[in-house]
Amino acid sequence: MIHQFDETDKLEIEAGRRFSSALTKLEVSKLLNQSNIRKGSRKLSGEKDNERRSAYTVFTFLLMLVFQGQNLFRYLTSKKGECACSKNTYYRFLNDCHFNWSRFISLLSAKVIALTEKLTDSKREKCFVLDDSVIARERSKKVELLARVFDHVVGKTVRGFNMLMLGWTDHYSFIPVGFNMLSSANSSQRVMEIDSRVDKRTNGYRNRVSATLHKNDAAIVLIQNALSVGITASYLLIDTWFTNEPFIKRVLVEGLDVIGMVKDNKQQYWYKGRLYGLRDLSSFIQFEKKSDIFGSVGVKTKYHSIPVRLVFVRNRNKRNEYIVILTTDCSLCDSEVVRYYGSRWSIECCFKVCKSMLKLGQEFQGVGYDMTVSTTAIVFSRFIILEWIRREDNDPRTMGELFFLVYDEVKDIELTDALKRLMSIFAIGIKNGMIRIEEPVRIILLEWFVSQPMFIRALFPDFISEAGLESNIFVASEPILCQEAI
Repeated sequence: MIHQFDETDKLEIEAGRRFSSALTKLEVSKLLNQSNIRKGSRKLSGEKDNERRSAYTVFTFLLMLVFQGQNLFRYLTSKKGECACSKNTYYRFLNDCHFNWSRFISLLSAKVIALTEKLTDSKREKCFVLDDSVIARERSKKVELLARVFDHVVGKTVRGFNMLMLGWTDHYSFIPVGFNMLSSANSSQRVMEIDSRVDKRTNGYRNRVSATLHKNDAAIVLIQNALSVGITASYLLIDTWFTNEPFIKRVLVEGLDVIGMVKDNKQQYWYKGRLYGLRDLSSFIQFEKKSDIFGSVGVKTKYHSIPVRLVFVRNRNKRNEYIVILTTDCSLCDSEVVRYYGSRWSIECCFKVCKSMLKLGQEFQGVGYDMTVSTTAIVFSRFIILEWIRREDNDPRTMGELFFLVYDEVKDIELTDALKRLMSIFAIGIKNGMIRIEEPVRIILLEWFVSQPMFIRALFPDFISEAGLESNIFVASEPILCQEAI
């Protein structure tokens, strides 16, 4: 049967071409090698001579698998699978405990961020974003480090992992820079423990140990890893779970300011020598304002006396209520605090895209913890590369020298030439009937033209007649101005 070349094949070819170009530009092969993601010279058990592929080739195949519209089994059993390796080759690659996937994501994100910062104004503040999301594995029973975690979306405890992610944003692009597939720090909540056969000297064992950390400790490790590879930011954006005094103090030690939403609970702050809760502090704010930002109050935390400012903002979901945003940078104005915190939503969009479109937690269902980490890293690699392609397509400065040549050409146009061109287009449009205006609008346009400075009217001596803006009523009432304009 002759295969029909349809639009789906064209899209696959175009996606492969764009990804191949991005992988080359980002030097992904070098980043894999620096992260110890390489295949040894020895022949793996069960691997045929014609199946020996480099780690880069296997990684590229797994990276592009989601765009084929098939899972690994269906792809290998189709006609396209004739050029691929055997299933065991890919599963051995995903289950290798020597690969340092956390370092690879950090290096890849640092590479993309370095290229992105060249396109970003130096005055624009960069932020880290921290949040977690549950990866449910309800049908699993023997997955390594599987735990019972509480899912706030469904409101109950499920079996799975609590994926903690740290991202970077310049308020336009969002790049994941690190993640940790957390199990549970409480051994009684873990369904399975660490496999005793894992070599304790490998990266895989270190990942297993970090998976049993408390969430706050794991978050600090992610921040330290991001800073160690050269990723810089000024603020850390967090939600209500992380906005507590002990965690804020630890983040300040790392050189970052905190912007986070405060939950209306028993937290108290020092204000004018007394301790107040959020409800008591709200009495110092005027909520009669029509704007969405009611005001702010400068306070200090209860135990460590950290200077913070609380900004009271209208809750758009419930207009008669308010939310409180905390910032440790008291020099920011209220509108800047709200604008910066609005970028925290980008991490929620990242979770949605990864789960719904990039098959996070769905593509492979292995029982080893190494496969849990490697498949998550591949999904984040897809998101990072897609984000870079989007930024490269939408930002004209990625054209390089061509952008600056066009920019200089536009900049050299004089103001008078630009006005002449604009008014000429407008006059021709009216004269040809492409732009239709009513009599009241015609009078307003004539009044506007007459009110312009003399040097601008001198540039267009015949504009009124060319555009057909003469008005008998206006001429009769203002003969002097019309004569002057003409």
